Amino acid sequence: MITISLCMIVKNEEETLARCLDTVKDIVDEINIVDTGSTDRTKEIAQQYTDRIYDFPWTNSFAEARNESYKYATKDYILYLDADDVLLEDDREKFKKLKETLDPSVDSVSMYYNAGIDEFGNVTLRFRNNRLVKREKNYRWYGDCHNYLDIHGKIINSDVAVTHKKLRHSVGRTVSIFESKLARGDTFSPRDYFYYGNELRENGRFQEAIDNYDKNLEMKGGWVEDKIFACIYKGDCYRSLGDKTKELASLFQSFNYSPPRGEACSRIGYNFHTRRDYKTAIFWYELATKLYPDPDRWSFVYMAYYTWYPHLQLCVCYYRIGDFQKAHEHNEEAAKYRPSDPSVINNRRLFERLFQKSDAEQ
Repeated sequence: MITISLCMIVKNEEETLARCLDTVKDIVDEINIVDTGSTDRTKEIAQQYTDRIYDFPWTNSFAEARNESYKYATKDYILYLDADDVLLEDDREKFKKLKETLDPSVDSVSMYYNAGIDEFGNVTLRFRNNRLVKREKNYRWYGDCHNYLDIHGKIINSDVAVTHKKLRHSVGRTVSIFESKLARGDTFSPRDYFYYGNELRENGRFQEAIDNYDKNLEMKGGWVEDKIFACIYKGDCYRSLGDKTKELASLFQSFNYSPPRGEACSRIGYNFHTRRDYKTAIFWYELATKLYPDPDRWSFVYMAYYTWYPHLQLCVCYYRIGDFQKAHEHNEEAAKYRPSDPSVINNRRLFERLFQKSDAEQ
Protein backbone atom coordinates (compact mmCIF):
# COMPACT_ATOMS: atom_id res chain seq x y z
CA MET A 1 0.00 0.00 0.00
CA ILE A 2 1.25 3.49 -0.84
CA THR A 3 2.16 6.06 1.79
CA ILE A 4 0.97 9.68 1.74
CA SER A 5 2.39 13.01 2.92
CA LEU A 6 -0.16 15.73 3.53
CA CYS A 7 1.32 19.14 2.70
CA MET A 8 -0.52 22.33 3.62
CA ILE A 9 0.13 26.05 3.64
CA VAL A 10 -1.72 28.01 6.32
CA LYS A 11 -2.09 31.47 7.76
CA ASN A 12 -4.51 32.42 10.56
CA GLU A 13 -6.63 29.29 10.16
CA GLU A 14 -7.52 28.64 13.81
CA GLU A 15 -11.23 28.37 12.98
CA THR A 16 -10.90 25.63 10.35
CA LEU A 17 -7.58 23.77 10.64
CA ALA A 18 -8.66 21.18 13.21
CA ARG A 19 -11.85 20.46 11.28
CA CYS A 20 -9.77 19.76 8.18
CA LEU A 21 -7.13 17.61 9.86
CA ASP A 22 -9.71 15.54 11.75
CA THR A 23 -11.03 14.27 8.42
CA VAL A 24 -7.64 13.09 7.10
CA LYS A 25 -5.37 12.39 10.07
CA ASP A 26 -6.06 8.63 9.95
CA ILE A 27 -5.63 8.43 6.16
CA VAL A 28 -2.29 10.12 5.64
CA ASP A 29 1.07 8.91 6.98
CA GLU A 30 2.67 12.30 7.53
CA ILE A 31 1.42 15.86 8.04
CA ASN A 32 3.55 18.84 6.96
CA ILE A 33 2.32 22.33 7.80
CA VAL A 34 3.98 25.42 6.33
CA ASP A 35 2.88 28.58 8.13
CA THR A 36 3.19 31.84 6.22
CA GLY A 37 2.80 34.23 9.14
CA SER A 38 -0.06 33.31 11.47
CA THR A 39 -0.79 35.61 14.38
CA ASP A 40 -3.56 33.48 15.92
CA ARG A 41 -3.59 29.92 17.36
CA THR A 42 -3.01 28.17 14.04
CA LYS A 43 0.43 26.76 14.91
CA GLU A 44 -0.73 25.73 18.38
CA ILE A 45 -3.58 23.76 16.83
CA ALA A 46 -1.28 22.22 14.23
CA GLN A 47 0.99 20.95 17.01
CA GLN A 48 -1.86 18.71 18.19
CA TYR A 49 -1.55 16.76 14.94
CA THR A 50 2.12 16.96 13.93
CA ASP A 51 5.54 18.25 14.90
CA ARG A 52 6.40 18.87 11.26
CA ILE A 53 5.57 22.60 11.27
CA TYR A 54 7.70 25.04 9.29
CA ASP A 55 7.77 28.80 8.85
CA PHE A 56 7.95 30.44 5.44
CA PRO A 57 7.65 34.21 4.94
CA TRP A 58 4.77 35.14 2.64
CA THR A 59 6.15 36.23 -0.74
CA ASN A 60 2.84 37.13 -2.39
CA SER A 61 2.99 33.84 -4.32
CA PHE A 62 0.88 30.79 -3.51
CA ALA A 63 3.04 28.70 -5.85
CA GLU A 64 6.22 29.47 -3.90
CA ALA A 65 4.52 28.58 -0.62
CA ARG A 66 3.10 25.32 -1.96
CA ASN A 67 6.45 24.33 -3.47
CA GLU A 68 8.04 25.01 -0.07
CA SER A 69 5.55 22.68 1.61
CA TYR A 70 6.34 19.91 -0.91
CA LYS A 71 10.03 20.06 0.09
CA TYR A 72 9.22 18.43 3.43
CA ALA A 73 7.33 15.42 2.07
CA THR A 74 9.01 12.04 2.61
CA LYS A 75 6.30 9.54 1.59
CA ASP A 76 5.37 7.98 -1.76
CA TYR A 77 2.66 10.47 -2.67
CA ILE A 78 1.77 14.04 -1.73
CA LEU A 79 -1.74 15.20 -0.93
CA TYR A 80 -2.50 18.91 -0.67
CA LEU A 81 -5.45 20.49 1.11
CA ASP A 82 -6.38 23.98 2.23
CA ALA A 83 -7.40 24.55 5.83
CA ASP A 84 -11.04 25.10 4.89
CA ASP A 85 -11.26 21.80 2.98
CA VAL A 86 -12.66 18.55 4.39
CA LEU A 87 -13.26 14.99 3.33
CA LEU A 88 -16.86 13.98 4.00
CA GLU A 89 -17.43 10.49 5.33
CA ASP A 90 -18.29 8.87 1.98
CA ASP A 91 -15.18 10.41 0.45
CA ARG A 92 -13.05 9.29 3.40
CA GLU A 93 -14.06 5.71 2.65
CA LYS A 94 -13.41 6.15 -1.07
CA PHE A 95 -10.00 7.66 -0.29
CA LYS A 96 -9.06 4.76 1.99
CA LYS A 97 -9.95 2.28 -0.75
CA LEU A 98 -7.97 4.33 -3.27
CA LYS A 99 -4.94 4.28 -1.01
CA GLU A 100 -5.19 0.51 -0.55
CA THR A 101 -5.53 -0.25 -4.26
CA LEU A 102 -3.60 2.46 -6.10
CA ASP A 103 -1.19 1.15 -8.71
CA PRO A 104 2.23 2.64 -7.82
CA SER A 105 2.84 3.32 -11.52
CA VAL A 106 0.24 6.12 -11.35
CA ASP A 107 1.85 9.56 -11.24
CA SER A 108 -1.18 11.64 -10.32
CA VAL A 109 -4.75 11.11 -9.16
CA SER A 110 -7.35 13.75 -9.95
CA MET A 111 -10.22 14.29 -7.54
CA TYR A 112 -13.35 16.37 -7.63
CA TYR A 113 -13.28 19.66 -5.79
CA ASN A 114 -16.72 20.52 -4.49
CA ALA A 115 -16.11 24.23 -4.18
CA GLY A 116 -19.66 25.06 -3.13
CA ILE A 117 -22.59 23.31 -1.43
CA ASP A 118 -26.06 24.81 -1.06
CA GLU A 119 -28.31 24.59 1.99
CA PHE A 120 -29.92 21.43 0.58
CA GLY A 121 -26.65 19.57 0.15
CA ASN A 122 -26.47 20.04 -3.62
CA VAL A 123 -23.03 20.66 -5.09
CA THR A 124 -23.14 24.12 -6.66
CA LEU A 125 -19.64 24.22 -8.18
CA ARG A 126 -17.43 21.26 -9.00
CA PHE A 127 -14.23 20.77 -10.96
CA ARG A 128 -11.28 18.38 -11.04
CA ASN A 129 -7.71 18.98 -10.04
CA ASN A 130 -4.57 16.91 -9.55
CA ARG A 131 -4.79 16.22 -5.84
CA LEU A 132 -2.54 13.23 -5.11
CA VAL A 133 0.84 13.21 -6.88
CA LYS A 134 3.92 10.99 -6.81
CA ARG A 135 6.65 12.66 -4.77
CA GLU A 136 9.59 11.38 -6.83
CA LYS A 137 8.28 13.17 -9.93
CA ASN A 138 9.10 16.53 -8.29
CA TYR A 139 6.09 18.28 -9.76
CA ARG A 140 6.10 22.05 -9.33
CA TRP A 141 3.42 24.63 -8.67
CA TYR A 142 3.11 27.65 -10.97
CA GLY A 143 1.21 30.91 -10.64
CA ASP A 144 1.21 33.51 -7.91
CA CYS A 145 -2.52 32.95 -7.44
CA HIS A 146 -4.99 30.47 -8.91
CA ASN A 147 -1.91 28.32 -9.13
CA TYR A 148 -1.64 24.91 -10.73
CA LEU A 149 0.57 21.84 -10.76
CA ASP A 150 2.41 21.11 -14.00
CA ILE A 151 1.58 17.42 -14.32
CA HIS A 152 2.68 14.90 -16.92
CA GLY A 153 2.77 11.13 -16.93
CA LYS A 154 0.14 8.57 -15.96
CA ILE A 155 -2.94 10.34 -14.57
CA ILE A 156 -6.16 8.70 -13.42
CA ASN A 157 -9.50 10.27 -12.51
CA SER A 158 -11.01 9.14 -9.21
CA ASP A 159 -14.50 9.65 -7.78
CA VAL A 160 -13.13 11.00 -4.49
CA ALA A 161 -14.23 14.55 -3.70
CA VAL A 162 -12.63 17.17 -1.49
CA THR A 163 -15.26 19.56 -0.13
CA HIS A 164 -14.62 23.25 0.44
CA LYS A 165 -16.23 24.65 3.59
CA LYS A 166 -15.14 28.25 3.69
CA LEU A 167 -16.37 30.36 6.62
CA ARG A 168 -15.91 33.68 4.84
CA HIS A 169 -14.79 34.98 1.46
CA SER A 170 -11.63 37.03 1.19
CA VAL A 171 -12.42 40.00 -1.04
CA GLY A 172 -9.69 41.92 -2.79
CA ARG A 173 -6.57 39.97 -1.76
CA THR A 174 -6.17 38.10 -5.03
CA VAL A 175 -6.93 41.22 -7.06
CA SER A 176 -4.01 42.92 -5.33
CA ILE A 177 -1.69 40.07 -6.33
CA PHE A 178 -2.65 40.51 -9.99
CA GLU A 179 -2.28 44.27 -9.69
CA SER A 180 1.22 43.78 -8.26
CA LYS A 181 2.07 41.61 -11.27
CA LEU A 182 0.87 44.35 -13.60
CA ALA A 183 2.78 47.02 -11.70
CA ARG A 184 6.08 45.20 -12.08
CA GLY A 185 5.47 44.61 -15.78
CA ASP A 186 4.87 40.84 -15.73
CA THR A 187 3.68 39.29 -18.97
CA PHE A 188 0.19 37.87 -18.57
CA SER A 189 -0.72 34.47 -19.97
CA PRO A 190 -4.24 33.67 -21.23
CA ARG A 191 -4.80 31.95 -17.88
CA ASP A 192 -3.76 35.12 -16.02
CA TYR A 193 -6.21 37.25 -17.98
CA PHE A 194 -9.00 34.76 -17.33
CA TYR A 195 -8.48 34.57 -13.59
CA TYR A 196 -7.85 38.28 -13.24
CA GLY A 197 -11.15 38.78 -15.03
CA ASN A 198 -12.81 36.44 -12.52
CA GLU A 199 -11.44 38.37 -9.57
CA LEU A 200 -12.51 41.70 -11.05
CA ARG A 201 -16.00 40.35 -11.73
CA GLU A 202 -16.36 39.06 -8.18
CA ASN A 203 -15.35 42.49 -6.92
CA GLY A 204 -17.94 44.29 -9.06
CA ARG A 205 -15.45 45.75 -11.54
CA PHE A 206 -17.42 44.49 -14.52
CA GLN A 207 -16.02 46.51 -17.43
CA GLU A 208 -12.45 45.76 -16.37
CA ALA A 209 -13.40 42.08 -16.13
CA ILE A 210 -14.83 42.18 -19.66
CA ASP A 211 -11.60 43.72 -20.94
CA ASN A 212 -9.55 40.90 -19.42
CA TYR A 213 -11.87 38.17 -20.70
CA ASP A 214 -11.52 39.68 -24.18
CA LYS A 215 -7.73 39.62 -23.85
CA ASN A 216 -7.94 35.92 -22.99
CA LEU A 217 -10.15 35.27 -26.00
CA GLU A 218 -7.92 37.27 -28.35
CA MET A 219 -4.88 35.12 -27.53
CA LYS A 220 -4.42 31.93 -29.52
CA GLY A 221 -3.01 29.96 -26.60
CA GLY A 222 -4.66 28.95 -23.38
CA TRP A 223 -7.05 26.26 -22.22
CA VAL A 224 -10.24 26.06 -24.25
CA GLU A 225 -12.27 25.58 -21.05
CA ASP A 226 -11.09 28.99 -19.82
CA LYS A 227 -12.24 30.50 -23.10
CA ILE A 228 -15.68 28.91 -22.79
CA PHE A 229 -16.18 30.41 -19.35
CA ALA A 230 -14.59 33.71 -20.36
CA CYS A 231 -17.55 34.06 -22.74
CA ILE A 232 -20.10 32.98 -20.14
CA TYR A 233 -18.70 35.19 -17.39
CA LYS A 234 -18.43 38.09 -19.82
CA GLY A 235 -22.16 37.64 -20.34
CA ASP A 236 -22.68 37.87 -16.58
CA CYS A 237 -20.80 41.15 -16.56
CA TYR A 238 -22.89 42.60 -19.35
CA ARG A 239 -26.06 41.53 -17.51
CA SER A 240 -24.83 43.34 -14.41
CA LEU A 241 -24.20 46.40 -16.59
CA GLY A 242 -27.72 46.16 -18.02
CA ASP A 243 -26.70 45.33 -21.60
CA LYS A 244 -28.89 42.35 -22.58
CA THR A 245 -27.81 42.40 -26.22
CA LYS A 246 -24.10 42.05 -25.47
CA GLU A 247 -24.91 39.56 -22.73
CA LEU A 248 -26.65 37.33 -25.25
CA ALA A 249 -23.87 37.75 -27.82
CA SER A 250 -21.27 36.70 -25.24
CA LEU A 251 -23.24 33.60 -24.28
CA PHE A 252 -23.60 32.54 -27.91
CA GLN A 253 -19.88 33.22 -28.35
CA SER A 254 -19.19 30.28 -26.02
CA PHE A 255 -20.59 27.98 -28.74
CA ASN A 256 -17.49 28.80 -30.81
CA TYR A 257 -15.52 26.66 -28.37
CA SER A 258 -17.91 23.85 -27.39
CA PRO A 259 -21.42 22.53 -27.91
CA PRO A 260 -24.07 24.20 -25.73
CA ARG A 261 -23.67 23.68 -21.98
CA GLY A 262 -26.19 24.06 -19.20
CA GLU A 263 -24.32 27.05 -17.81
CA ALA A 264 -24.84 28.94 -21.09
CA CYS A 265 -28.30 27.60 -21.99
CA SER A 266 -29.85 28.51 -18.64
CA ARG A 267 -28.42 32.01 -18.90
CA ILE A 268 -29.71 32.39 -22.47
CA GLY A 269 -33.09 31.22 -21.25
CA TYR A 270 -33.05 33.85 -18.53
CA ASN A 271 -32.12 36.54 -21.03
CA PHE A 272 -35.25 35.80 -23.09
CA HIS A 273 -37.23 35.30 -19.90
CA THR A 274 -36.51 38.87 -18.81
CA ARG A 275 -37.67 40.06 -22.25
CA ARG A 276 -40.96 38.19 -21.63
CA ASP A 277 -40.25 36.00 -24.64
CA TYR A 278 -41.36 32.96 -22.69
CA LYS A 279 -41.53 30.46 -25.56
CA THR A 280 -37.93 31.11 -26.57
CA ALA A 281 -36.87 31.00 -22.93
CA ILE A 282 -38.60 27.62 -22.59
CA PHE A 283 -36.58 26.25 -25.52
CA TRP A 284 -33.27 27.13 -23.85
CA TYR A 285 -34.28 26.08 -20.34
CA GLU A 286 -35.51 22.72 -21.61
CA LEU A 287 -32.27 22.19 -23.52
CA ALA A 288 -30.37 22.79 -20.28
CA THR A 289 -32.35 20.03 -18.52
CA LYS A 290 -31.44 17.57 -21.29
CA LEU A 291 -27.69 18.13 -20.92
CA TYR A 292 -25.37 16.50 -18.42
CA PRO A 293 -21.70 17.38 -17.90
CA ASP A 294 -19.07 14.76 -18.57
CA PRO A 295 -17.97 13.35 -15.16
CA ASP A 296 -14.38 13.50 -16.40
CA ARG A 297 -14.64 17.18 -17.30
CA TRP A 298 -11.91 19.18 -15.55
CA SER A 299 -13.36 22.66 -15.83
CA PHE A 300 -16.07 24.34 -13.78
CA VAL A 301 -19.41 22.55 -13.51
CA TYR A 302 -22.33 24.49 -12.02
CA MET A 303 -24.84 21.71 -11.45
CA ALA A 304 -27.76 24.05 -10.67
CA TYR A 305 -27.87 25.07 -14.33
CA TYR A 306 -28.56 21.47 -15.36
CA THR A 307 -31.01 20.59 -12.60
CA TRP A 308 -33.30 22.60 -10.33
CA TYR A 309 -32.68 26.08 -11.77
CA PRO A 310 -34.00 25.55 -15.33
CA HIS A 311 -36.90 23.48 -13.96
CA LEU A 312 -37.91 26.26 -11.58
CA GLN A 313 -37.67 28.81 -14.38
CA LEU A 314 -39.67 26.54 -16.69
CA CYS A 315 -42.36 26.46 -14.03
CA VAL A 316 -42.59 30.26 -14.22
CA CYS A 317 -42.51 30.41 -18.02
CA TYR A 318 -45.15 27.74 -18.53
CA TYR A 319 -47.31 29.49 -15.95
CA ARG A 320 -46.95 32.74 -17.89
CA ILE A 321 -48.22 31.13 -21.11
CA GLY A 322 -51.08 29.42 -19.28
CA ASP A 323 -49.85 25.80 -19.28
CA PHE A 324 -50.38 25.13 -15.59
CA GLN A 325 -49.91 21.38 -15.84
CA LYS A 326 -46.42 21.65 -17.30
CA ALA A 327 -45.61 24.44 -14.87
CA HIS A 328 -46.59 22.13 -12.02
CA GLU A 329 -44.52 19.24 -13.42
CA HIS A 330 -41.38 21.36 -13.60
CA ASN A 331 -41.93 22.68 -10.09
CA GLU A 332 -42.01 19.07 -8.86
CA GLU A 333 -38.77 18.37 -10.72
CA ALA A 334 -37.13 21.31 -8.96
CA ALA A 335 -38.49 19.99 -5.66
CA LYS A 336 -36.40 16.83 -6.04
CA TYR A 337 -33.31 19.00 -5.51
CA ARG A 338 -34.70 21.70 -3.22
CA PRO A 339 -37.68 20.21 -1.36
CA SER A 340 -38.10 23.01 1.17
CA ASP A 341 -37.24 25.91 -1.11
CA PRO A 342 -39.82 28.64 -0.38
CA SER A 343 -40.37 29.18 -4.12
CA VAL A 344 -41.12 25.50 -4.65
CA ILE A 345 -43.50 25.40 -1.68
CA ASN A 346 -45.33 28.57 -2.71
CA ASN A 347 -45.66 27.32 -6.28
CA ARG A 348 -47.06 24.03 -5.05
CA ARG A 349 -49.71 25.83 -2.99
CA LEU A 350 -50.62 27.96 -6.00
CA PHE A 351 -51.13 24.93 -8.21
CA GLU A 352 -53.17 23.16 -5.57
CA ARG A 353 -55.56 26.13 -5.50
CA LEU A 354 -55.66 26.33 -9.30
CA PHE A 355 -56.38 22.64 -9.75
CA GLN A 356 -58.99 22.62 -6.98
CA LYS A 357 -60.74 25.57 -8.62
CA SER A 358 -60.60 23.82 -12.00
CA ASP A 359 -62.10 20.61 -10.55
CA ALA A 360 -64.84 22.57 -8.82
CA GLU A 361 -65.76 24.34 -12.07
CA GLN A 362 -66.07 21.02 -13.84
